Amino acid sequence: MKQREHWGSRLGMIMATAGSAIGLGSLWQFPYVTGVNGGGIFVLLYLLFTFFIGVPIFIAEVVLGRRAQRSPVGAFSEMSSHSKNWKMVGWMCIITNFIILSYYSVVSGWALNYTLMSLTDFSRHISLEQVGQTFDILVSSGGISLFWHFIFMLIAVGTVYGGVRKGIEYWARILTPTLFALLIGLFFYAMTTDGFGDAVKFIFHPDFSKFKPSSSLQALGLSFFTLSVGLGVLITYGSYMKKDVDIPKTAVTVACLDVIVSLMAAMVIFPFVFTYQFAPSEGPGLVFKVLPHLFALSPGTMVLSTLFFLLVVFTALTSAVSVLEVIVANFIELFSWSRRKSVLIVGAAVFIFGIPSALSGSGLLFANWGKIYGFNFLDTLNFLSYTWLLPFNGFCVTLFVGWFLNKKIRNEEFRQGSSWGWLLYPWLLVIRWLAPVAIILIVLQSAGVIDVDAIFAKPVEKALVAGSGE
Repeated sequence: MKQREHWGSRLGMIMATAGSAIGLGSLWQFPYVTGVNGGGIFVLLYLLFTFFIGVPIFIAEVVLGRRAQRSPVGAFSEMSSHSKNWKMVGWMCIITNFIILSYYSVVSGWALNYTLMSLTDFSRHISLEQVGQTFDILVSSGGISLFWHFIFMLIAVGTVYGGVRKGIEYWARILTPTLFALLIGLFFYAMTTDGFGDAVKFIFHPDFSKFKPSSSLQALGLSFFTLSVGLGVLITYGSYMKKDVDIPKTAVTVACLDVIVSLMAAMVIFPFVFTYQFAPSEGPGLVFKVLPHLFALSPGTMVLSTLFFLLVVFTALTSAVSVLEVIVANFIELFSWSRRKSVLIVGAAVFIFGIPSALSGSGLLFANWGKIYGFNFLDTLNFLSYTWLLPFNGFCVTLFVGWFLNKKIRNEEFRQGSSWGWLLYPWLLVIRWLAPVAIILIVLQSAGVIDVDAIFAKPVEKALVAGSGE
């Protein structure tokens, strides 16, 4: 059997793994979800869930991948004595990655488009109202969305084509530090705005009056999303790790980098929101609709907007590369394809499957999709992935590693190369009990089976009635 390629250095491994975790979830979803949920207390819960539930699942995936020296399908098959049921969990990871990358590439293509628009200083030639409306025009322009979807996939394919060390690790050592440099530069600029103090207060000051019980589940789901758990990415990247790598310490390091990026992204975005007196709860359109409007009001619009959307592109690319690698690595292992063949076939398939997402706002394809399913094609895939597929995969990982993986193998892999072996039993408590229960609650709330806000509202109302009666 051909010797499996491994990371060339610990720094390269951390940069690549951090890059996979730091995606649009950190830069795009974290700020707007924080805004919708009132900041402060939501951020605190997000931090707690990231380190006490997200990180243990992160460790479980890496443990499974490094021990098996396989990507998801091979890892579940190998470590379950070739059980067909567990092997199907590996295939679910591949299907999830394929679906997510198909529309993630479209959204990332929009960021490429905005980078070019920023370089041409597009906001100078139109009114402020038109700046905010430009995103709607872009989404409805199927040909333009398709073009940028193709360009982004081409860049991702070119990166993965070079392999682990010469492709993924090489570019991770360039892109991830560049991402941090851009973010730090924008952060210092944001500090000069009038709304910086209000942004700090909004993000870090807990305001219980704006807190809803359901926000805690959203914070938990966001912690999974921003760490890339449930995708199988960490199983694949874990399989490239050498035996002397400290898995728990690596997981905490990556989580810290991910949290820093998420918080700094919010600290870049919200100062502009408060400076120009926009509502912080603008929702998903915050990055593509509101920020270009706010940048147009700021000095140095072209430079500021270009740097920000370059940051979005780099962030999206580091994640997209990891998602693509999961699929590519599995086909290399399962069908003995060359990397070149696997990358080109998978890249082409993802691009083709992403065409309906690129055209979803134009009405050129599946015009009645929204009337039938309630969402356009892209939003349907997004809802399917994050409501059902990712939680299902994460749930299966916790069950397999916590209950079905050979006890001796699991414990040995956790401790090998680690100075934090004492965390083994707290880690087991989380992945066996806390994480599965948390995932089930997220799924039930997202699917509308339970309403946490309504459940907690009744005891509160009774307490208030009892208090007023006294």
